[in-house]
Amino acid sequence: MAGNGALSGAVIAVAGAGGPAGRAALLRLAEAGATVVGADNDPERLAEAVDAARYSAGGAVVTGESVDLLDLDSTRDWAARTEKEFGRVDGVVHLVGGWRGSETFIKSSLDDWDFLELLLIRTVQHTSLAFFEALQRSDRGRYVLISAAGATKPTAGNASYAAAKAAAEAWTLALADAFRKAGGAEGPTSAAVILVVKALVHEAMRAERPNAKFAGFTDVGDLAEEIAGVWKKSAAELNGNRLWLTEKP
Repeated sequence: MAGNGALSGAVIAVAGAGGPAGRAALLRLAEAGATVVGADNDPERLAEAVDAARYSAGGAVVTGESVDLLDLDSTRDWAARTEKEFGRVDGVVHLVGGWRGSETFIKSSLDDWDFLELLLIRTVQHTSLAFFEALQRSDRGRYVLISAAGATKPTAGNASYAAAKAAAEAWTLALADAFRKAGGAEGPTSAAVILVVKALVHEAMRAERPNAKFAGFTDVGDLAEEIAGVWKKSAAELNGNRLWLTEKP
């Protein structure tokens, strides 16, 4: 299966590859023929995700390494190593997640903001800065941010989370403008795009709550399919846009 799919020859980096969404993305991208380079701060979880993708995708090239995405130099080193080893980088998928909320607005903890600012914003800043030039060199470079509907319509108890997601979106849209400007009159050759979900659900969540309906949630497998589909669209069609995978609030 590897090497002859829609993404044959593409090299795609996945940040936050060890989580359920990362695991699904590694597998789907590998099945589509891409060389997939995963990073996560949990080596054991990452190794399991990489092994599962390699096994299921029939010998696809899937690698993983522990990278401190909160350190810009470490992230730049990861980007440079990836391009040097594989000759190119055609995509970065940002799946670093985290959530903290409160019962009411007044009970919002700014400690939660400090935690979420690092996970949801700083990692976007570092990966986009580190990989920008490599993505611009690609003829199909894509930066894919996974965001949440709450960034558009925040709720009282989700102030820190929604604000962090909104900031990550704004940063990604600035990246899109950089790609637009780099493309000049002919238009962008690389794109930054935002996939918006209400929330994600996976098999373990369903097993824990068999009676829950998870209304409006996006299954991680469906998200992975949408991520892989990004490369089927032109850079001009994608760049600076939000693709809604749930109803707009």
